[in-house]
Amino acid sequence: MCVELLLALRTNCPPEYLVSIDLSMRVDRRNEPRPDVVAIRREHANRSPVPVEDALLAVEVVFPTSTFRDMYDKAKVYAHAGIRSYWVVDPLQERVTLTEYALGVTREYEQVAHTEDLFVTERPWKVSVDLPALTARRDALLAPDGE
Repeated sequence: MCVELLLALRTNCPPEYLVSIDLSMRVDRRNEPRPDVVAIRREHANRSPVPVEDALLAVEVVFPTSTFRDMYDKAKVYAHAGIRSYWVVDPLQERVTLTEYALGVTREYEQVAHTEDLFVTERPWKVSVDLPALTARRDALLAPDGE
């Protein structure tokens, strides 16, 4: 699923930015989260960890063992660090869902969109994610052989 999100984000990615999977970001001495997918400024792409100030978008894909961490803990860290956009993709539901959050004036995330259909946004640039296609792909991968 992360690869499909990476490809969707790369489609209209401006040249001064980079989309990556599983890249460490330095928030402070105690926090170095690794979003499943992240959009960053290209200028520090050769550093590890990348300064969190370079991130425009963090994407987390929910897994059974990380639901609370992805939905709440990481969201607080990302918001406090000033990452403008945060997506949570949930493949654990009957249909894959995507929730988009934007950083509010109180430095907390505000929900902008939640869908299980075609997701289209302008943040951080024009992106569309075909969630029904992701659901069909997931279902096909999980189907017993011969179904």
